[in-house]
Formats: sequence, C-alpha cells, structure tokens
Amino acid sequence: MNVQALLGNFALILFILMVVSGVIWFYDRFSLAPKRKAAAEVALAAFDERNARLKAQGIQVDESGRQTLKEKLLKKPTWVEYSGSFFPVIAAVFIIRSFLWEPFRIPSSSMVPTLQIGDMILVSKYSYGIRLPVINKKIVDLGDPQKGDVVVFKFPKDTSLDYIKRVVGVGGDRVEYRNKKLIINGVESAYQPLGDYLDTESLTYSREFVEGLAGTDVRHHILNDNRAPTYVRHPDRFPNRHMCTYNVEGFACTVPEGYYFMMGDNRDNSLDSRYWGFVPDEYIVGKAFFVWMNLGDMTRIGGIR
Repeated sequence: MNVQALLGNFALILFILMVVSGVIWFYDRFSLAPKRKAAAEVALAAFDERNARLKAQGIQVDESGRQTLKEKLLKKPTWVEYSGSFFPVIAAVFIIRSFLWEPFRIPSSSMVPTLQIGDMILVSKYSYGIRLPVINKKIVDLGDPQKGDVVVFKFPKDTSLDYIKRVVGVGGDRVEYRNKKLIINGVESAYQPLGDYLDTESLTYSREFVEGLAGTDVRHHILNDNRAPTYVRHPDRFPNRHMCTYNVEGFACTVPEGYYFMMGDNRDNSLDSRYWGFVPDEYIVGKAFFVWMNLGDMTRIGGIR
C-alpha cells in the first residue's frame, strides 16, 4: 500500500491509533501503575517513619507534604497520560464507525436530486452483514444490497476512494439503458415527468422525473440532460467488459454473480458502472440511509429514498 492510499484509508489509520494507544493503556494499567504504587508505598512509609521519629524527639513536623509527595509518585508520565487516555475514545469511535454507522460527506452532484453537494450522510455498516474492519471481509451475512438501495462502496479503480451510487442491477440481472430509459430484465422502468430542475451549482436546467425502478417498488427522483448524448462516451476496458455491449442508443450489461451495477441519479452527470464497470460484493461499505446535516441547507436533514 502506497503512502497516498494509506493516508486515504481512515479506517486503517484509526485502527493503528487504537492499537498503539491500547498497548500503552494496558502496559500502564498492568505494569507501570503497579510499579508506581509499590514505589509510592515504600516512599510514603519512609516519610511516615521519619515524621514519627521526629515527633518522638519532640520536633514539630509538617504533614502537608505527604499528599503532594503521594500525587507526585503516582502521577503518570506525560507520554502515558496523553497516549493512553485517548484509547477509550478512539476504541469507541472505531467500533461505532466499523460496525454500526459511518459518516460521509457528498462531494459531487452525481446523485442529485436525491443527494446534494455538502450533504452529510450516515451509512449503516451492518445492513448487509458484519465485516472485519480495514480488510472489509464479511464474517456475518445479514443480506445483500437490493435494487434501489443507495450504497457507499470502494471505487473499483482506486479502492482508497469511496463512491456513492444507486444499485440498479444485481448478479444475474440484464441491465439496459436505451434512449435514457432504464430497462431491467426486459421490463422498462416507469417515468413521471416533473418539469425542469435548476442545478444551483452550474446554473443549468435538467429534466426531472420520478423513476419507478423496474421490478421493484422503489420510486425516486432522477435528472436527464436533453443536451447530453444517449450513448456512453469512452467506457473503460473494465473486468467482465465482455458482458456489456454499447451502441448509439445506450448499452446493455449482464451483471456477473457477486457483483452490482451502480448508477447515479443525475444520469447525464455521473461516472458510474456504465463507464468503469461492476462493483464486487467485497467492495461494499454500507447502505446510506440518513442526511444528518447540510450546513448550507438545514431542510436537507432526513431519510434517503
């Protein structure tokens, strides 16, 4: 793993920090702390013996220094105090982020209008099973992504990057996109026109539709740009590329078992499976389910359809 990939793998960085701080915490608790306590007991016993001897000689002694001495002897070294004290916090964050929920921020407009740039979302890490952190290996199967789910996954061309798209095809499905209409297993999705949609970032208009995803009860909003071509421009030579055909009207792909076909809701402004291919199951991160913050528009807070 190169340096850039390492820096981009926050889960790995968090894991390393947890291990290092945990080792320090346990080393202090079970080794250094008992030694400090034993040394303090010896020193305090000597302190008490000295004071008792002075009192027996009729000499007045100052007892206030005992507590100061005790605190000094039991005080953790600075490197232990700062390193070990972070362990419980780092461990809690690591467990929550790895097994329960992980926050993401939407950086692009590929999922508009469903998700806007700046949306801060929560992703359920357990919806599709429990995976080992860092290596992302599934150890408990709780289900698979379904057509219509909005999913975060590792980008197949660079797994240090996380992408978010909508699942439109699972293993065995025949996914077609002809003249900007999605066809799944020979059934065309239903489209209800809503009018023009203004993209406030680019100040351009697109046609907005409610798409009833074929073969499901999922209904969600999509955008089409009438100025964009119907065909896919310059698709990559991705793995299993032979299972796809492209022409001037669009494309057709048969999804391999154990893979998913992803598309953005902003159909003419999304680099997705049409261009770089299928997403293997081991690259799935989790299911996006909630927008918890958008600093530019607080009305965005709510569930994801």
